[in-house]
Amino acid sequence: MPIVTAGLVSLVLAYMLSQFYRAFLAVLAPVLQDQVGATPGDLALSSGLWFIAFALMQMPVGASLDRFGPRRTVAWLLAAGGCGGAILFAMAGAPWHLHLAMTLLGIGCSPALMGPYYIFAREYPPAAFGMLAGMLVGFGSLGNILGASPLVWMIEALGWRQTLWGLASVTLMVAALVLACVRDPARLGSGHPQGSIGQILRLRAIWFILPLFAVNYAVTAAIRGLWAAPWLEQVHGADAAQIGRVTLAMGLAMVAGSFAVGPAARLAGGPRRATMIFSAVMIAVMAVMIAQPALPLPVITALLVVLGFFGSAYPLLMAHGRSFLPPHLVGRGITFLNMVSIGGVGIMQFASRPVYRAAEAAYPPAQAFAMLWLFFLIPLVAGFLLYFLTPDAQTDKAPA
Repeated sequence: MPIVTAGLVSLVLAYMLSQFYRAFLAVLAPVLQDQVGATPGDLALSSGLWFIAFALMQMPVGASLDRFGPRRTVAWLLAAGGCGGAILFAMAGAPWHLHLAMTLLGIGCSPALMGPYYIFAREYPPAAFGMLAGMLVGFGSLGNILGASPLVWMIEALGWRQTLWGLASVTLMVAALVLACVRDPARLGSGHPQGSIGQILRLRAIWFILPLFAVNYAVTAAIRGLWAAPWLEQVHGADAAQIGRVTLAMGLAMVAGSFAVGPAARLAGGPRRATMIFSAVMIAVMAVMIAQPALPLPVITALLVVLGFFGSAYPLLMAHGRSFLPPHLVGRGITFLNMVSIGGVGIMQFASRPVYRAAEAAYPPAQAFAMLWLFFLIPLVAGFLLYFLTPDAQTDKAPA
């Protein structure tokens, strides 16, 4: 099967929207505070609700992928939740409107990555999964880039409400494109057993992958999408344009890191070893951010770029976990792994809100953010250490 098809292009566009919607609050923070009265804590709650809604949808999405296929699953959820959430966001007049809008957006975006991953897992060789997964995340992460400086320019030109109305229209058009272009994989024969969450949990090989899954992406998602803007503004005096440039640089590094995971896995001898290297660099960068939170802005930018690049191990973790999934567990299995990852982001973002408030009340801004970075570092180190107990990926076929 060719790698590039019209259906996969439409799914990449859907995933770009997912990346955009999970990260765009960082740039909108100042205008939402002025016009809607949303504090950084309110936006932390809104962002956390996106991830929680996204995570809670993963098991229904997995069942829908197995039953209905990715075409209808992605198209209908993106149209209803994605477009509907963007419309509600455009009409928001109070912080709770943002909470509801972000919840709908999380529901709408919930199948955007798992749809193409399901196709990769079902129709391409297992050894190619990591490379394809990284390429998809890399191209899709352009949505993360659009949520930085380009979004600032659009808001300045059109206004934030008009921009959200335009995004609602784009989201609906992408959903229609998915419905028109995606071809579902052939259904498994009646001889294959029905998958269940219990069967997934009985796969001991994935047990010690799960803790790192829960915290690895949480660090970069929270910093890039939520806490970078107030950190840069309060500690470094950055304005909206400077925040946009720094978050753009971090976003570009995340894209580059996603494309690098395939070659990194080959050079390191597999996704497990590459994940260890990426996670170790993340830990080192976070340690510097904790020890020196008020370094000059160019140095902070460089640290965020390195963190973004090496914080892109999600496709490596997914390739490692997917290698242990038998065919009848692919749909539910990959969505379960994604649920753990995205659920971890949501939980960490919810928890970061009271942590930041307590630190803000007790310390000056630089030290308050150092305490926040420590809050993210501790579970990352724990997940990293537990990951050493996992076996190497199976490259032939997963156990039945």
